[in-house]
Amino acid sequence: MTAHQLTLLDGPGPRPVADVDGVELPVARVAVDVPLPHLDRPFDYRVPASMDAAAVPGARVFVRFAGTDRPGFILERAATTDHAGALTPIRRVVSPVAVLTPAVLGLCRAVADRYAGTLMDVVRLAVPPRHASTENAVLEKAGEDRTGLTQVWTPGPAWAPYVGGPAFVNRLAQGQSPRAVWTALPDAAGPPWIDAVAEAAAATLASGRGVLVVVPDSRDVAAVAAGLGAALPDEPVRQLLAEDGPGRRYRSFLTLLLGRARVVVGTRSAAFAPVRDLGLVVCWDDGDDALAEPRAPYPHARQVLTLRAEREDAALLLGSFSRSVEAELLVAEGWARPVQAARATVRTHAPRVEAPGALDLAREGPAAHARIPHPAWRLVRDALGTGPVLVQVPRAGYVPVVACERCREPARCRHCGGPMGLASARSAPSCRWCARPDAGWTCPHCQATALRARRVGSGRTAEELGRAFPAVPVLVSGARADHGVVGDVDGRPRLVIATPGAEPRAEGGYTAALLLDAAASTARPELWASVEALRRWTAAAALVRPAADGGRVLLLGDPAPGPAQALVRWDPAGFAARELAERTELHLPPAVRMAAVDGEPAAVAAYLRHLTLPPGGEVLGPVPLAEGRSRALVRIERHRGGELTRELAAASALRSAHKEPDAVTVRVDPTDLW
Repeated sequence: MTAHQLTLLDGPGPRPVADVDGVELPVARVAVDVPLPHLDRPFDYRVPASMDAAAVPGARVFVRFAGTDRPGFILERAATTDHAGALTPIRRVVSPVAVLTPAVLGLCRAVADRYAGTLMDVVRLAVPPRHASTENAVLEKAGEDRTGLTQVWTPGPAWAPYVGGPAFVNRLAQGQSPRAVWTALPDAAGPPWIDAVAEAAAATLASGRGVLVVVPDSRDVAAVAAGLGAALPDEPVRQLLAEDGPGRRYRSFLTLLLGRARVVVGTRSAAFAPVRDLGLVVCWDDGDDALAEPRAPYPHARQVLTLRAEREDAALLLGSFSRSVEAELLVAEGWARPVQAARATVRTHAPRVEAPGALDLAREGPAAHARIPHPAWRLVRDALGTGPVLVQVPRAGYVPVVACERCREPARCRHCGGPMGLASARSAPSCRWCARPDAGWTCPHCQATALRARRVGSGRTAEELGRAFPAVPVLVSGARADHGVVGDVDGRPRLVIATPGAEPRAEGGYTAALLLDAAASTARPELWASVEALRRWTAAAALVRPAADGGRVLLLGDPAPGPAQALVRWDPAGFAARELAERTELHLPPAVRMAAVDGEPAAVAAYLRHLTLPPGGEVLGPVPLAEGRSRALVRIERHRGGELTRELAAASALRSAHKEPDAVTVRVDPTDLW
């Protein structure tokens, strides 16, 4: 690294830089793409005359840094610098296109500060890699801008059932920026939630503003894009998906950047899409963990959109069949308003839900303890007479977890210690970590050789139901199923076995649904277990016909009573409010700000020594984790959350500057807290 660049913060103060070769603003402040937290600041470089026109704020560049050429982005042009010596010139302007707009740059900085990360970590999430041939093709085309068309909007039926719904879309059409947490009605009988999103988008476009919709997965992207396209036939709708490939994704990004489209739908990274005159941001199913970024600094799309709505004065719509605790907090604080149907309306849309307990099933005798008791078999048999039946299974595979038949100890791989499972009825047990088969497995505790199922997956469930109903077609939907995730099925009688999130829509709705192994969801140690279980159950039950049309749902498998009764009453908002009240009393997120610091024990201890806690902050732990790692939790009141994240970032910068060994992972408000 060149010494004069490192002394940037220690210079004598701003000084003018001589106007060289007619360059009016000869200083470019560049965010250099380096992975070191202590270098999370702009560096000043000189703009050569040959690059003056192309070196615009937001452009990609290459600069000399630490003896190598590094990529970066120009943040601004200036006439002065704090650096005392000669400035190093920019090596190359990659493209004159300003891909990092001021609005997105400000959002990236806000997200980095919120999650104790670095600016460039967030910019990498926000700006897709350049695809040169695609960029040239997009820039050569002219006359594609159809965003000047005036959208005519008239109120539709989609928001009529909701208290506050018509007022919300009316305010959008008037150019206002309301914020709403929307608890969607079950939509098996229609209109689907996508129609409501399309109506809100049309109202926003009528006010001359753009729309951004973020959904959990590509299946939802395709469905929402189709719904928006049908509702807005004259408006180009772009999709932003990582799986689209670099060329297609970059084309959609540039189209939005250049103002040739003002409606976009995508997965979590689309939260940063450069939509001009943004008027509405929508996040559907905000409790889905697919919206949590697995890369540093681990932001959640819901929080990114919340920050963006506030910064750009845009409307916000958080929607789901359920309600996350984080969304409930926005309602409780008055930052957003609830939009939900009256109880009488909910009852007309929802199926009849039953969660039989041990006493309810006692009359079945020994069969009461079966995974699928006799009342469930009877429900499936009767419901198949009029249409398809949905069966939700928490786990994919055949038998993903097995145990010793005699002592009930979980079966472990003798090579790596991983859990053993069965891929099919005729396969030998194999390790789920290293995939080694072990036909001669012997229990190390009691030397027994027989195995029993501890967890049953969707494959085994389909096999059992197929034997019980041999004349009925059986379809398995899931990421690991033979047919993958199925989008839709027709209304003919069939059994559909699906893992959570992979349930297909059925024409006319399912006649019934079984939600199996409920305790597998509610008995998890994570803080979010009960809320997540209810989210999964409501998403599946929402696809079942209303009770008036014979729709029934059975929740089986000894679930926790709180979420089970919330499903029976179809009251996710009430459950979220109670959960928030409990977390507030116990000082748990989101009522407080909390960060998890994970790593080698010595590295975590060193990090905590560098950390200066703001007033009221406390450290819990460290405690040992698996594989020789440890975790410490840092907690503080919400109103001091910004102070905590600044200190967390400062501690990371100190470790980086001191070149301390062993990585430490810092995650603010982690979704898997337990």
